[in-house]
Order: sequence, then structure tokens, then C-alpha cells
Amino acid sequence: MTERGPAAHEELARIGVSVRERFSAQKRVLSFEEYLALFEAHPWRHSRDASRYLRDCFDHWGVESLPGPGGSRQRFRLFDLPFLRGRNPLGRHDHLVGHEDIQRAFYRELCNFVREGRVNRLVMLHGPNGSAKSTFVQCIMRAMEHYAETDEGSAYMFSWIFPRGRDGRTVGFGSTDDSFSQSESFAHLPESAVDLRLASEVRESPLMLLPRDERQRLVRDAYARAGIDEVPTAQLLDGQLGAKNRQVFEALLTAYRGDLRRVLMHVRVERIYVSERYRVGAVTVGPQVAVDAQERQITADRSLAALPASLASLALFETHGELVEARGGILEFSDLLKRPLDAWRYLLLAVEEGEIPLHASVLPLDTVFVATSNDVHLKAFREHHEYRSFRGRLSLVQVPYLLNPREEQQIYDSQIVPQVRTHVAPHATFVAALWAVLGRLARPRAEAFASARLGTLAASLTPLEKADFYMDLRVPSRFAQDDAQVLRAGHDQVRAAPTGRPEVEGGSGPSPREVRTLLLDAAQDPDFSCLSPLAVLRRIRELCDADDYDFLKETPDGGYHDHRGFIEVVRARWLDRVDDEFRRSTGLVDEAKYTETFERYITHVSFWLKRERFVNPMTGQDEEANAAFMSSVEAMLGGVQDVDAFRRNIMSQIAGHAIDHPGAKIEIEAVFPRLLEQLREATFGARRKQLAEIARDVLAVSHEAADGLEVGRVERARGVMRRMEDEHGYAVPSIRDAVGELVQRRYQR
Repeated sequence: MTERGPAAHEELARIGVSVRERFSAQKRVLSFEEYLALFEAHPWRHSRDASRYLRDCFDHWGVESLPGPGGSRQRFRLFDLPFLRGRNPLGRHDHLVGHEDIQRAFYRELCNFVREGRVNRLVMLHGPNGSAKSTFVQCIMRAMEHYAETDEGSAYMFSWIFPRGRDGRTVGFGSTDDSFSQSESFAHLPESAVDLRLASEVRESPLMLLPRDERQRLVRDAYARAGIDEVPTAQLLDGQLGAKNRQVFEALLTAYRGDLRRVLMHVRVERIYVSERYRVGAVTVGPQVAVDAQERQITADRSLAALPASLASLALFETHGELVEARGGILEFSDLLKRPLDAWRYLLLAVEEGEIPLHASVLPLDTVFVATSNDVHLKAFREHHEYRSFRGRLSLVQVPYLLNPREEQQIYDSQIVPQVRTHVAPHATFVAALWAVLGRLARPRAEAFASARLGTLAASLTPLEKADFYMDLRVPSRFAQDDAQVLRAGHDQVRAAPTGRPEVEGGSGPSPREVRTLLLDAAQDPDFSCLSPLAVLRRIRELCDADDYDFLKETPDGGYHDHRGFIEVVRARWLDRVDDEFRRSTGLVDEAKYTETFERYITHVSFWLKRERFVNPMTGQDEEANAAFMSSVEAMLGGVQDVDAFRRNIMSQIAGHAIDHPGAKIEIEAVFPRLLEQLREATFGARRKQLAEIARDVLAVSHEAADGLEVGRVERARGVMRRMEDEHGYAVPSIRDAVGELVQRRYQR
């Protein structure tokens, strides 16, 4: 046998002290009187029902304001799982990406429940398969688990404690033992002195042990002293103990001849910790056909032989099941509509009434009920003749797929990239995300818009242009400035406009589930040494050729729903990024030169319009606007038909930016991204032959086949590769794939 060393003994002792101190600090076991003092100090915290507790959980983790294409939006931090930071050695993060509008809708429902005093509707999250409905609920459950460990999230239940007297009889039921003081609580007795512990399986508030009139006065006075404006819950003010606890209470009250303090001596108040794994306050139910709450008679259970005769003679029933386990928290019915209607008809009635009748008692409900369903089953349910009678008891929340490629990419960057044990090439996940989003977009219908002008502009957007618009509010350069402003101002209307299809935009298309599998398969492609965008495009092609998904059977509509055609669209957008990164890495032109040139152009245009002279900072001379310089810049922009109108439009954009951002320095890159891109293209267009030579040299060096190249060209190629690695995240395998594709498709002689 291995001897235990002193270090292990000391370590175990330290751990033991830490656990004991934490147990005491968390106030996990209290007497009723200690709990009452805790309630007096924090009346709101210890009088919440499930909806208030869940709303406070949302508020505890806070919100943040995020910039977005349609303006800033509020995001609840709990969906980012901030409490897990640093706890995941693999780096995987199953948080909720996007869906801020769904978060707000759910929070509004919680606030409505709080105002109404109880949960009286079932919140149904519906959308296509894989749209993050379950992830949404899982984030809430995990946030509740961590919230329950904080002081603000503390919640309590009670148990009955029955010690055995020296005469062998249970104290409180005829024992003549006077070794216990009549003011002493049995809550802190060691287990060796306890004859029986009878838990409250429905986790009722210890305050429910007080008579209703005294309880109402106590709670209202505590709220008034604390300055709490909200009304206490109806359940706390008017509710009653469950059947089993009522019978125990009455039996003790009779045994003690009405002495309430002696009855409360038997109460041990215990802290509740929400746990999905152990099904405490956070429960998920699958689509099985069963009633979710039942009873069993515990007085027939031989394991409870220690029950005193006064109780054993009673028919004590203990409730159990998912509705009981989730009490005080959240209960998710996964794929609820897969159940036959008769199997869950009782549920909506019970939610509306706030209780569910059982065989021997009535179970009061205190749970936030959430269901998930795909749109196919919801559509069938809407056609059922009883749907209208159930509609008022449901709160429907639509959960479509994401329509922003950048957000979609975050899913794969957080869930797939940490699992891949090889180099992940830049843009590999972007390629998958863009293809998925393009397949979800629907063609705008001009007639669906109140503004005919906005409708015409929106209807002219290609799928890629619409994806750019949703991602960055980017408007095609082919639009006039006035039209671009109309389209940007109508962003929210474009997002909300009907598409003429049965489902909402994002209601169909590639699911993140399929795309995750596609990425994992691409990472194992034997023809590539990394997770390459080319491998991803190959897998997308194979998926489309298999034709095994409903979205692949959609009829293309004006460029939309053309999933096979999107492969080349995505390839071209990927090559745009590669081309830009490669050109930057060559160092042929300083990137700052574009901005500097355009800023000079703006200065000359400004004074040209005002017919004024200005001091040239380079020469110090008083000069007029340089017409030749302005014309050369305009030529690089592809030529300008109406010079006067173009220049005035430039200055009006600057004026508009100044009005929207008073006192702020104009950001040329943000206001004129397309024009700067055109300047860049014109500059590198004149150097295309040189770029092609460098690209072929890079390929030769990456394949270790540069023996015939001059030393200077080899060093130049290696410098480009180093910059691609250091500044853009490439490695040699991904450089070979990216630059090879660039040479083949764009830099051919």
C-alpha cells in the first residue's frame, strides 16, 4: 500500500477548511428564525416567484450596447456565458450568437409575467431546425446555475426535522424528553441526532409556513421598509402549503397545542442550487407521451418507517416529475408539437390556471414554461381546429436562422475551430458562413414596401449585395448617393418586409448543423494540409450534388435560392479578400497613400467649389485648386461623367457626416469605402504584371521549388509570405492554397 505523504495530508486539510468556510458563508442551512432575519434584510430577494427570479437573472448579468447596421442594439450578456471564461481548456464556447431581437422578446415576456403576478402563458420558440432555439434555453439554464451561487441569486426551501428523544419517541409527537429547549431549533442538529428528515419536494418558500394574514402583513411591511414599489406575488400573499406539508404542519400544531414557535423548531431552511444535470429548477423534457407530474404515497414506503404514528396514520403523498423538479425555475419542452395534442392539452390549461390537479391533491405551479418547435409542426398545429382556443395561452417567438455572415462565422469560429487539430486557413469559416447565409436570403418584393422607391431599390439587390447590406449596411456602388441614403435609412423595413414566401426570411436554407459537419469533414480532407477554403468549397459542392436536403430543391428566384450557383459567388468573394491581403503583403504601395491622396482631393474640391485659394502645406505657397490633380484622381475612379455634380456630392456626404457626428474628425475609410477601393484597384491595376510575378514566386518558394529564381526574388517572396503569416494569419499550406487559386483565376498571363 502506498503511504500517504505529508503534502497530500496538508492539501486535503486545506481543501476541507475551504469547503467548510464556503458552506458557512453561503448560509446553506438556517433555522426558521435565521431565515426570517435574512428575509427582513432582503425582502425582494427572498419573496420572488420563478418569473421574477429569471428576470433578475437576466438583469444580474447585465446588457451591453452593440453597434449594428440598423443602429445600436441591446444584448443580454448572459447569452455570452461570461461566467465560463477561463474555465474551458479547449476554448470551445457554445454561447448564443446574434438573436438580440429574440432576447428582447423573451425578456418582455418575463416582464409581462411579473406585471401580471404569475406565469400564465407558455413561451414557444419556433423556427427551422438548428436555428439555436435549444441553445437559447441552454444559455438561460447555465446562467441560472451560476446566478444561484451568488448572494443575489440565493433561494431557499425547507425540510421537516424530527429528532429522537431519550425515551425513544420522536420529539414533537408525544416524547417526554425535555433535553431540548423550547426555543431551540432542530435545524443545526447533527445527523446522528436526527430521527427523520422530510423534505419539501416542491421547494416552497419557508414563508408559506406562516398563517396567511400574518404573512401578508409581514411581507408588505418588509416591502415598505425596503422601498420596493412592486407588489408581492399573489402566490406568496394568498397561496397555501402543499398537501403533504399542510398535513405535517397541522399534525405538529396539534401535538404542540397551537404553539407555532415549537412547530417552527422542526423547520430546517436549506439553500437551493439550480442544476440542469440534477434537475433542480432547470429541466428539459423530450417529446415523450406522459403527464409531467405524479404522486406517490410515502406513508407506504418502508424506508420511512421512522415516521411518528401521528403521521404514519395519514395518507401522505409526495409529488414528483418534471413539473415538480422545475418548480421555481424554467421547464423546457423540447419539440413539444411532436407530442400528440391530447398528451399536452392539460399543460396549457394548467399554465393558465396556475395549478394542476393530481390524484390526491392540487399542485401549484411556479415555473417559466418554454417550448421549442420547428415551423413544420407549428404550421400543422395552426391548421388544427382547436388551435384558436390554445393561441391565447401561447406566446410565439420566431427564431429564424442568422442573416449576417459575420455573426454566422462566429458560430463556427467558437464551436468548430477549437476542435480542429490542424491549421485553420484564414476565411475558411467565412466561406462556409457566407454560403449558408446566401442560401437563407429571400428576394425582396417591391410591392411589399410602403415606399415605392425603397421597394424598387431593395428588389434590385442581388443575394450577395443583400448579405453585404445586412452585414455592414454596404450599398452597391452602382446606386446614386440619394438612392444609397434611402436604402440605408430603410434598413429595418428591408429586414421586416414580407418576401412572398410561406416562411419568414431565414426560415429555410442551410442549417448551422449541416455546415458544422461540412467544416469538420473539410478539415479531414486528405488533399489539403489544413482546413482550407478550397476544401470547404469542395464539401459544399458535394453537399449540393447529393441533393439530400429540402432547401436544395427550392426553385431559384432572380438569383436567390441558387445554392449551387452561390459556390462561385463565395469563391469570388474569398479571392477578393485574398487578393487584398496579398497586395498589402507585397508592400508595392503604402496603404496610407490611398487615404492621403483622397484627403488631398477633398481639400482641392472644397476650395474649388468655394472659388478660393489655399495655402499648399507642401510648398507653403498660396495656390488655387489643382484641376489636373482632381482630374487624375477622378480618372482613377473610373471616369466621372458630371464632374460638378460628383464633386458637390462628395462635399454633401462630408457635410452629412459632420451633422451626424458633431465635432468628430471625418473617417475617410468609413464614409468613402467604395471610392478608396476604386483608388486601390486603379493603383494595383497598373502593377498587375508585377503582382503576378510575385505571386508565382511565392508559389515556387512555398512548394520548395525556387532553385531557378534569382536570390532577390526569393527573398522578396519570403518577405511576402512572412507578412501574410504575421499580419493575416496564414501558414505555408494556406498560402499555397490561396495564392495558387489567385494565380489560376486572376493572375494568369
